[in-house]
Amino acid sequence: MKRVALYMRCSTDQQSVELQRNDLRTLCERHPDWHVTEYVDEGVSGTKNRRPALDRLMADVQKGKIQLVAVWKFDRFARSVSHLLQSLEIFQSMNVDFISYSEAIDTRTPIGRMCFTVVGAVAELERSLIVDRVRSGQQAAKRRGKHIGRQSLVTDQQKATIASLRSSGVSLRAIAAQVGLSHQTINRLVTA
Repeated sequence: MKRVALYMRCSTDQQSVELQRNDLRTLCERHPDWHVTEYVDEGVSGTKNRRPALDRLMADVQKGKIQLVAVWKFDRFARSVSHLLQSLEIFQSMNVDFISYSEAIDTRTPIGRMCFTVVGAVAELERSLIVDRVRSGQQAAKRRGKHIGRQSLVTDQQKATIASLRSSGVSLRAIAAQVGLSHQTINRLVTA
């Protein structure tokens, strides 16, 4: 018996998941060895980070209770491409197959695995481009004299006191106690 999760969602109370349910059940009828559990979020926007049925499904995947997840369409399942890819990566790590009925994607097939690989490669490219843009922006800001990162919690007065005490031969621990900073912070400032 293959343990299969069907995930369905509609955004408003005026909509219904019946079309999704009918198509997915037709798919399941072709596989008598499937033991099916339905996870349904009705009246829940796909843009919401938390969805009760989807959260239960993902928890069951993590517990090893599911071997295959089937959805009617990608957009019924994931709020964004990155959310879809994160979920698919979890499925892959747990050896859970994925079927999107409308897009005819089935990771049990060579073509389905290839499509997953292509989508993953595009997402990786997108992440790399974002990282490059952030780095370029940070470098440009630094050239304009902007401080990047967390502001220092050590005042100029404390730095002067630390330098004076250190030149007098006071230990790092004693300096830390006197200026009210951690030993690690003093060590970092002195060795910088």
